[in-house]
Amino acid sequence: MKKTVGLIVVAAVCVTMIIAGYYYYTTQKGGSAKSAGDLTEVQKVITKNLDRDYPKTPREVVKFYSRILTCFYNADCTDEEIGELGDQARRLFDAELLENNPREQYLSALKADIADYREKSKVITGTSVCGSSEVVERTVDGYRCAYVEAVYYINENKAPLQANQTYVLRKDEDGNWKILVFYKTEGESSDD
Repeated sequence: MKKTVGLIVVAAVCVTMIIAGYYYYTTQKGGSAKSAGDLTEVQKVITKNLDRDYPKTPREVVKFYSRILTCFYNADCTDEEIGELGDQARRLFDAELLENNPREQYLSALKADIADYREKSKVITGTSVCGSSEVVERTVDGYRCAYVEAVYYINENKAPLQANQTYVLRKDEDGNWKILVFYKTEGESSDD
């Protein structure tokens, strides 16, 4: 009789562990057993944990920011997704850039820019970030800064354009590269 009770207890513990393991697995995946391959690009960008997995180099920061831009302008995002993408973008910004762009003001300007893109039938068809050896680092006013060039290939009503951007990043007190400012280095031009 004691053996039977012992086997029942062991079986109950095993079943409980299996159920608990399954519950843990599904809740760690955002409430479902979906794999990362099932997520859209917007969902992948939104769910990237920048606290744990912040880009290590200035180039990687600009590459991730470019992914966010592509999501903004190419995906059919909801207002909630635009807000979440905007929050991810802002995690890449230097404190000074954040101070000059309060969240609500930033999101309002962003939504207007996205609407303008849609109105002009613009689509980002590709991005290119300079190679690691082309990133220029220098000390400016006591801060470590990096200059990263990026090119955005855009179609406007099927006409190819190119937008060239320079990003200036500054290393923060935690050692993370943050976007301080960015500007167009050459005007949009046709790829004739």
